[in-house]
Amino acid sequence: DMLHWELADANAVYLKRAGHRVAFTLNGLGDDEKSLFERLDRVRAAGMSDADLLRALTVAPAEFVGMREHLGSLERGRLANFVILDEWPVRKDTKVFQTWVQGQQHEVAPMEADVTVGQYGLQVGREEYTLKVEKDNKATVAPAGDTSFRKATLKRDADRVTLTFPVDTAKGAYVVRLGGQLDGLNNMQGMGYDAEGNWTAWSARFDELATGTAEVEEEERRTQVSTLPALPKPFAPYGTPVLPKGENFVVRNATVWTNEAEGILARADVYVVNGKISRVGESLKVPGGTTEVDGTDKHLTSGIIDEHSHIAISRGVNEGTQESSAEVRIGDVVNSEDVNIYRHLAGGVTAIQQLHGSANPIGGQSALTKMRWGMLPEEMKIKGADGFIKFALGENVKQSNWGSGYRTRYPQTRMGVEQVFDDYFTRAAAYAKTRAADPTTRRNLDLETVAEILNRERFITCHSYRQSEINMLMKTTERHGFNVNTFTHILEGYKVADKMAEHGVGASTFSDWWAYKFEVWDAIPENGPIMHEQGVLVAYNSDDAELGRRLNQEAGKAARFGVSEEDAWKFVTLNPAKLLHLDDRMGSIKPGKDADLVLWSDHPMSVYALAETTWVDGIRYFDRAEMKARQVELRKERNRLAQAMLDDKNAGKRTRPVEGKGGEYWECDSEL
Repeated sequence: DMLHWELADANAVYLKRAGHRVAFTLNGLGDDEKSLFERLDRVRAAGMSDADLLRALTVAPAEFVGMREHLGSLERGRLANFVILDEWPVRKDTKVFQTWVQGQQHEVAPMEADVTVGQYGLQVGREEYTLKVEKDNKATVAPAGDTSFRKATLKRDADRVTLTFPVDTAKGAYVVRLGGQLDGLNNMQGMGYDAEGNWTAWSARFDELATGTAEVEEEERRTQVSTLPALPKPFAPYGTPVLPKGENFVVRNATVWTNEAEGILARADVYVVNGKISRVGESLKVPGGTTEVDGTDKHLTSGIIDEHSHIAISRGVNEGTQESSAEVRIGDVVNSEDVNIYRHLAGGVTAIQQLHGSANPIGGQSALTKMRWGMLPEEMKIKGADGFIKFALGENVKQSNWGSGYRTRYPQTRMGVEQVFDDYFTRAAAYAKTRAADPTTRRNLDLETVAEILNRERFITCHSYRQSEINMLMKTTERHGFNVNTFTHILEGYKVADKMAEHGVGASTFSDWWAYKFEVWDAIPENGPIMHEQGVLVAYNSDDAELGRRLNQEAGKAARFGVSEEDAWKFVTLNPAKLLHLDDRMGSIKPGKDADLVLWSDHPMSVYALAETTWVDGIRYFDRAEMKARQVELRKERNRLAQAMLDDKNAGKRTRPVEGKGGEYWECDSEL
């Protein structure tokens, strides 16, 4: 925020240099429209040329509204819309004299109200003086070569001027009184009385524009911004001016958790080429110039995958205004500047499923993304990944305990929830049949998405808790010829684990969350291990920005309740990859898979373990040593910016009250 404050004046300059057209608007200024010229002056000082500034006020907006043939320039055939100013480029003190609209004049101020600001050589008879004119016709006069300027009175009426000022002579103090006119070139001449009362001719020749010291200092301070420093990517805490690049590297002598038949390898090497795992083994021979990473006494694992996350989503997670919002897509609102991406990398997370919330039975489409910190939203998405969608059961979708204002949206009961599913599956099947027969049938994006589920082109991740509803959805989907892909949360899964295994559905659950509402009252910490024992594919997820950074420790809880260490680690790596149909490219350390790797300081499920380095696609997006160095730089930068703000405040610049700024920390039941 502080860096934005410093660089905001240069925003248009950044855009212009990147090849974009730029226009300025009064929108947002409210009652402060008179500050427009002052703001434009700051943009000019930040590095925008006078020509580009003028185009941003005329040509560009005319182009944007499709009126370039009529507006934006003074050319034959254009509408007679123009403005008459006292100077260009505009400055904070620029005056508007007249505005003309389609040839009709609107006077804002008298055209020639002031004498041009600057310095004049004044000749009165045989005497020479220096005349200085400032804003609002304020003037001072001193004998030529003298620095003792005395206040003068200068008035202008159209092209007529009068000037009076005191003069000390050998005979005493006198007042020089002059009258005359402007000649159109800022020069003045006429007749008047000199210091001795003699009637004489006089003239004032315009020499140069005045530039006060304070104005120069202010200009110099602002112009420093025009150097345009490289912006951090992303424009957020821990952004970096230079994005990391991939390189071929080998991690030596680490304890390698392969998640494959080889199990856990002691003192093994992993060689990465072009973002892919190339070889795994002992004492690997690699080409010269390959970067060597010492993994001695450290553990190397595949990156953690969070099957149920709500980080990095802009402006809300629920579209809960109707029973189905299958047409909405989290992929349209991926927020690549969420600092939680960096924090997740620091916790060893390399990929997540960004899920819609649980406000309605049929929610929105999810996004599968990798933690590519600094990349754009589209670049974060996992290309070629299968489509998933959020379904939900229980208290949230029937709006239990939401208050009296939530009694109108269907459904309001668990029976109604089941009917919603049955109705939508039936309608979607009919819609797909109609569209196939007649492609000109009007598209229904809601039903089109549900039809993808029926065709096994999109897969369900269903928010769930109680065994009765879990059974209900499995039976409902079976009637319509397909299976549920994943039950998420599923804290009563242990009660129906055998039925889940028979159905072929996976489980993405919490390790030990319970008692936060009535329908989770029967949750137990053995839930995940029991489902695993019954042959259900089990993963642990976060559903929470904070817990997402500690999923390695969540896996340790599975080991605490009877799951082997190797299988427990798969709860946060290989198993969620399988649930998301991504296990062919991630989730284990195997040649050919993406080099999504984490080097841990200790046993990866230990509370003492720290992710020292996290690679995504073989690119080092997080390094703990670099982070600590960056923190030192950020503290210095913050102090510099704070001092710059204080300097502006002490100089009387604009300020505004401190405003609270909450983070976007979404969970399943967040109302937005």
